[in-house]
Amino acid sequence: MTESSSGIREILMVVHTGRHANRRTAEIVAEQFARAGVHIRALDVEADDFSKGLSIVSADDNAAKGVDLVFVLGGDGTLLRAAELARPAGVPVLGVNLGRVGFLAEADSDDLDVAVRRVLDGKFHVDERMTLEVVATHDGEEIARTWALNEASVEKSSRERILDVLIEVDGRPVSAFGCDGVLCATPTGSTAYAFSAGGPVIWPDLQAMLVVPSNAHAMFARPLVVSPSSSVALEVDPGGHPAVLSCDGQRTFDLPAGSRVAVSAGSEPVRLVRLWDGPFTDRLVKKFGLPVQGWRSR
Repeated sequence: MTESSSGIREILMVVHTGRHANRRTAEIVAEQFARAGVHIRALDVEADDFSKGLSIVSADDNAAKGVDLVFVLGGDGTLLRAAELARPAGVPVLGVNLGRVGFLAEADSDDLDVAVRRVLDGKFHVDERMTLEVVATHDGEEIARTWALNEASVEKSSRERILDVLIEVDGRPVSAFGCDGVLCATPTGSTAYAFSAGGPVIWPDLQAMLVVPSNAHAMFARPLVVSPSSSVALEVDPGGHPAVLSCDGQRTFDLPAGSRVAVSAGSEPVRLVRLWDGPFTDRLVKKFGLPVQGWRSR
């Protein structure tokens, strides 16, 4: 058994095990790392699906403690789940897309062998991505404290109702309106839910917060790009309807009418592995399949 030349000794694998092909892929990857002398951990909620002879750990804040890398096989949802485990330990995350767009993933399934080889050879670098700290209160009492890599959304809890929200920036009211919801996103999350809601794409090396109303009934309900040193607050009308706070689609909390959600730049980043150099522009064009030829050249 040889050793990894990169100094990678132990890896936590996080896998979307809902498809048989993914489980088989996970087995192959685990075997490749094991042959190189890398120890593999698997989550107990996934262990029965693909792992044999691997270390089994609980899917909690200690899952990635002591590993050198979290290796993800799946789509963006799987990577966001992995980021929740990796962030407390400060461990970098590498995503291999086995889903559709997989914007957060660094490699696609066709590049899997290359991705494993580059990890073993130490041919990668790590980007630190901004996160959000999110605190919800009601009648002055804290009811939720969480975080987000992509976005924190405050949305109506019932399809038939309209959510009345007041947006504040740095303690000053900016606009109030009825809507389906309001999203606060990071640059990383600007290509996710916020983009679908009409927000702009923000290059990930820019430090900023994005505020995007969703289906607002108002004249002034445009996306806002806010300084990372600012604070954003979303207040749910106390005389209106309850809402739901969702962060990255992973953590959800009920918000009674009158709740206040404060959002600020997070103190702990998420570390994402990059295997290849190149500008974000190339990733944007590739992932969205953007046309790059002008009409004159058609």
